[in-house]
Order: sequence, then C-alpha cells, then structure tokens
Amino acid sequence: MVTPSRIPADRALTRPAHRAFAAVAAVAVLAVVGVVTLRDVRPPEPLGAAAPATTFSAARAHEHQLRIAARPHVTGGAANDAARDYLVTTLRGFGLDTSVQDAIGPESGRLSGGEGGTAVARVRNVVATLPGTASTGRVFLVAHYDSVQIGAGGNDDASGVSAIAETARALTAGARLRNDVVFLLTDAEEACLCGASAFASTHPLASGGGVVVNLEARGRTGPVIMFETSRNNAGLVSVFGRSAPHPVGTSFAVEIYRRLPNDTDFTAFLANGFTGINAAYIDGGAVYHTPLDTAGSVDLRSLQQHGDNALSLARAFGSTDLASLRAAGDATYFPTPFGLARYPAALTWPLAAAALFGVLALAFLTRRAGRTSWPRVAGGFGLALVPILVGPVAAQLLWAGVTAIRPGYAALLDPYRPLLWRLSVVVLSAAVLFGWYALFRRRVGPAALAIGGLLWLALIAVVLAAFMSGGSYLLALPAVAGAVAGVVALRARGGLAVVPVTLGAGVAVVVLAPTVLLLFPALGMSQGGAAALFAILLGLAALPVVDLLFPAAGGQRGLTALRARRWGLGLPVLTLVAALALAGAAWRLDRFDAAHPIPTQLMYALDADNGLARWLSYESPIQGWTSSYVDGTPVSVGAEFPALGPDASAVTGPAAAAALAAPALTTVSDTTGADGVRHLRVRVAPRRAVRMAALHVDAATASVSRAVVSAAGASYPLPASSSHPWSLGLVFHAVPPDGFELDLDLKPTTPGGGVRLRVEDASDGLSALPGFRARPPGVGIAGSHDSDLVLVAKTYTI
Repeated sequence: MVTPSRIPADRALTRPAHRAFAAVAAVAVLAVVGVVTLRDVRPPEPLGAAAPATTFSAARAHEHQLRIAARPHVTGGAANDAARDYLVTTLRGFGLDTSVQDAIGPESGRLSGGEGGTAVARVRNVVATLPGTASTGRVFLVAHYDSVQIGAGGNDDASGVSAIAETARALTAGARLRNDVVFLLTDAEEACLCGASAFASTHPLASGGGVVVNLEARGRTGPVIMFETSRNNAGLVSVFGRSAPHPVGTSFAVEIYRRLPNDTDFTAFLANGFTGINAAYIDGGAVYHTPLDTAGSVDLRSLQQHGDNALSLARAFGSTDLASLRAAGDATYFPTPFGLARYPAALTWPLAAAALFGVLALAFLTRRAGRTSWPRVAGGFGLALVPILVGPVAAQLLWAGVTAIRPGYAALLDPYRPLLWRLSVVVLSAAVLFGWYALFRRRVGPAALAIGGLLWLALIAVVLAAFMSGGSYLLALPAVAGAVAGVVALRARGGLAVVPVTLGAGVAVVVLAPTVLLLFPALGMSQGGAAALFAILLGLAALPVVDLLFPAAGGQRGLTALRARRWGLGLPVLTLVAALALAGAAWRLDRFDAAHPIPTQLMYALDADNGLARWLSYESPIQGWTSSYVDGTPVSVGAEFPALGPDASAVTGPAAAAALAAPALTTVSDTTGADGVRHLRVRVAPRRAVRMAALHVDAATASVSRAVVSAAGASYPLPASSSHPWSLGLVFHAVPPDGFELDLDLKPTTPGGGVRLRVEDASDGLSALPGFRARPPGVGIAGSHDSDLVLVAKTYTI
C-alpha cells in the first residue's frame, strides 16, 4: 500500500479562496475552448431559394428531395423508375449530356452476397457529364437514388442525390472547369451496391479511373463527416482541408471504417482502382432504413453542409491536375476551430515517441523537484488504469440495464432522442474519474496520478501508431501537451502554474472533445463505452485542472480537514447523482409513441412444395406485437429458404397459406457432353410482382463449374461460389418481368440423375396476407432489408 504523500504542495494554491478562483478560471477557459471546438463541427445554417445562382442552396436542393423521396422507391419498382425519369429530366434541363446505363451489375462489397449467394441486379444508372476545358481526368460526384423497401429514403440517399443535382446546377451557372465532372446517380445500392459496381467496372467513362466524391447519409441530422478515403490519401486530404468550407473528418474514423464490415457505393470504386473520399451525416440514426426516413425528416443544415462541401470539392478537384493527388502515404488529420489540422503520417511515430519520452521526462523532473517519488509514479500509473476500465464498463452496464427494462431500444441504431442519454454517459464518466481521484489523490499524490494518466495516454498512442496509425494523434498530442505543460508548471512561481496546465488541458479538449461527440452517433448507445473511454482519457489529460476542483492535498487540520474530505467525496457523489438524473430524464422523455414507434421485424415464408407457411422474425428479444406471430427459440431456416442465407435462423410461428404463385422455372436447353458435363439453360420467371428472385443448386445432386446469368439483353458470368448445402447460389434483384436465364455447366452427382434446383422470389408488404393484423400506433417497422418480406419457394428437379 502506498503511504500518504508528504510532498509539499504549491503553497500559492493551498488557500481555499485562491484555489477556488483558479478552479473557476481554469474550468471556464476549458469550457470556452470546448464550446468553440464543438460549435465548429456543427453544420451551417441553410441558404434559401434566393441564394446566388453559383452557390449551393439547401432550399433549392430540398425541392428535389421532395420529388425523389415522395414514397419508397426500391430498385426495379415503378416508383424508382419515376425518380430516375425526374433526375434525367432535371439534369438535361441544366444542359448536361445525360444518359442511362442499363446493365446487369454484380455485387460489390465485403458482405454483399454472403447471405444468400452471389448477388446481381438489373441496374439503370443516371450519368451526366460536364466537359472540362483541358481535362487531366474525371471527377465523379456519386450518390444512389434507390431506397429501401420500407422507407422513402429522404436522407438515405435523396440527400446525396439532391445535393448533387443542386451542385450540377451551380456548376453549370459558373465558369467551366479544367477537368471533366461526371454526376453519377447509381441504382441498387441498397440491394447489393450493384449500380456502382456496374459503372466502375464496365462504363466507358470509368475506364481511366478518377477522383470520386461519394455522398451518403445514415441518419437525419448532424455534421457531414468525411469518414472514408482511398489509400495514400495525403493529396486528397490536403484538397479537402483547404477547399471544403466545413471540413469535418478524422483519420481515426478512416482507420475504424477500414476495419468494419460496412460498405457503400464507394467500396465498388475502391475495388476498381479509383481514388476519392466518402462523406455522410450520421446523427439521428433511429430513422435509418425505416418508414420515418422521409424528406420531411431532413435537417436542412446537414443538407447545406453536404452541398457546400460537394460544390467546393467539385471546383477544387475540377481545377487540379489530378495526377498530382497521388501521394505515398496517408495523412493524419482532425477538426479544430482553425480548420482541418493535418500532417504527414511520417510524423506518427516521432510524435508517439515524443509523448512517451516527454511524460517520462516529466516524471523524472517532478521527482527531482521533490513533488513525487518513483514508487508513487508507479502507483499512479497502475491506479490510472482503474477509470480507463471502469468508465466504459459503467457506460455499457447503464445501457444494458436500460435495454433490459425497455428492450425495444435493442433494435434501434440509436435512441430517437439521444442527447440526454449521451450526456448521462459523459457525466457518469466524470463521476467515475472524480470518485477514483477522490479515493487515491491523498494516498499517492496529485502529481503521481497526473503522470500516471499521461503515461497511459502515451503508451496507447504508441500502440495505435503500430496498429492504427491514423488514430495515434488522439492521445499523442494531449500527452505531449500535458508533458510540456507539466514541465513549465514545475518552474512556474506562485499560482502561475495554473496557466500552463490549463493550456495543456485545452489541447486535449480540442483533440478529444470532437471524438467523444462523434463517437456517439457513429456507434450508437449500444457501444457508448467507446465514447466513455475517450471521455475518461480526456479527463486524465486534464487531471491537473481536475485537481483544482478538490481541496488542497495537504496542510489542513481539524475541522477544516474534515470539511475538505467531505467535499472531496461529495463531488463524485454529486456527479453520480447528476448522471442518474440525466438518465432518468432521458428515460421519461424518450418514450415510444406513434411518432417514435418501437421497431418490429416480421417476415412471411411459403413453401410451395407442401403448402406450409410460417411467420419468421429475427428479433431478439421478441417484441410484444411480434410475439403474437412467433414464439420459441430460433430455428434454422436457411435450407428451406436459402435466399436468407445458409446459416439463417429465426423465431417462427404457423401462418395460413396465402394464394401466392411460386416462381416458374423452365428448361430452355439441356445437353450432356461426352465428358459427362451437363449444359443446362433455365429461365426463372416470377409470376407475381417481386423485388428479387433466387436460384440455388443442391450440392447433393450436382456440382457447378460455370454459370452465366443474363437478362434484358445483358449477361454476367458468376464467380465460383458455394455454401453448403448449395453448389451455386444466385440472388437477382430488380428482376425484369420476363425473368432471367441462367447458363450452367454442371456435373450430376449420379450420372444421368436429376439436378435439384430451389427457386424463390420475394416481395414486400404483409397487409394482404391472411391472419395479418396491422401494427397499432406506437409499433413501427425495423430498419432491415428483410422487414415485411414475403418469400415463396419451390423445388424443381430437372
């Protein structure tokens, strides 16, 4: 056990009045820095329709949103056709050469096709060009115009599409650019990223590559974040930082996203060698992919930021020699009140090393000054791990308790009204930090705890430099600033030591406060522990200022000492009470109601072989409304309905068989070569209006060596793929009315034996099914591609 510190305190701050004044001043400075820093990442005020013609107006762009997102417009549907016709007419009205690419697009992405087989779609991309005066390459502004099946896509991605339409208008109203600009509005992003893949891999305009600016949305509000880039992004980031009027982005976000199994259209361009950036606003995630994602839900400030940045970047990239953007290495960058700070990745290791050696030097000088000892430094280092671990765990336990009592939150990306929930996590983190500090500051000493906290920041910065270099700045810069501030404070006279430690803490606020803010919408409350972790690390970086909130570490006697101890323990108690009060207020305010419904997910599946139907749901736990259709434990449904994936499992319940026609499969040609390979051509044709159809070849009856799918005059060779128990799986989105054909080279397991084919199709909407009861007010539809899906499957043996 470490004995109480006998090291003399700074006598200038042992008087309560002086200490209180220093605390108020330091906290006020940090509060101002925090407010200015966080205000800088807010989206701007929207411009009205009367804005100058060469500027971006959210009001003008919103008019496009209202037309595009008037209703759900899933790829292949009549509503999507209407949205596409409107966009073609609009872009041609700006004088742009506009065409529609009609093709079969293959899947693209790390997850696409992994569920039910290889995914393809009939896509119709809108392509408009603005020729340059002396082009060095092409700049592509990209967004997808299709929506999910249950939502109108007012944000995702009518926001990006309308921003591009308004950007196109503004560019045609101004001077011509040096480089060609291509406005690409893709199809079938929600289904399989197939539109972007078709364009990037087959369209003539994509043959030379280029710079892509992809616009997305995964919520309804908040700042537009540049969250993904191509590799070797230093040149791109330089243009973004100096040209975008609202440059919000961090290299830490890029590092995280590269490790996540998430995809957008940008993925297809990266796979085909393009460079570029990907940007989206992500707050308000409760509406994502749901019926609540309407044009009326859009925050026009976020739309203004989307458009301001897109227009400025189009002009910047359109005036740049695109070959000059190639750079050897990524940049480190993050937002500050003075713009986007950025430096070469080559400085990552030097800064991480400076942080580590700087903190060690601070420890040495502090010991030599008689403010601490090596045993206490070691103790402070070990004890600083406590809040680093306890803070995130406390945040996770808070949310686990909330979802246990109100399980509807589990299906939401984020609560409908998240502000108070987020504040409760931040204040809870402060309570953990204050409680830890109150328990150990007298035993170990403020200096040892502060050094121990900075040492953890420096060590984590080194680890990040090794494994996630773009995130190392988050802790390296505060650690360097803290070490320098500590050294200066050691030499300061009287109460002047407050100045350097406040400045050092200010650096931590500038660097870490936006990270805490942005992590909440990025990861949701279900992973609020991540934001809590960085809030704790920010507190450790500001520990010398935190110390001012407590009574002096020594010198009090009798009643004064007793009062000091009570205040020292009272601060964490008061903070904990505040955190619980915020959580209680959030609980009371953020209730489910008709405008903020509890999400539910339900499907219907009919096996036409035996006429048996079932309700299916992926919910866990099962919501009250859904429990009237399904019950019990999840069961495997992948073999019966392979379009859901070979390993799919769901909770089920019996359903009445609806009069739904199964998809037809007919043999177009069937020959067998001398080598025993059977050449089979079949046609799959839905006999009802569907969104997609699927075909799977039973591996127990045949192996497949070649497969080519064709429809609407186009064809696509399927890559080799298999997933037990299927030797081939194909999911075709936006099926033409006459279906699609599949050419197969296969070898039957038994010579001369039949081949078993499982064919499915899927439509959307449960209202016409027997036994379905409409959702009552307060019960909504979960943001899932499978919500309200109607599957019909049939087996054919040929």
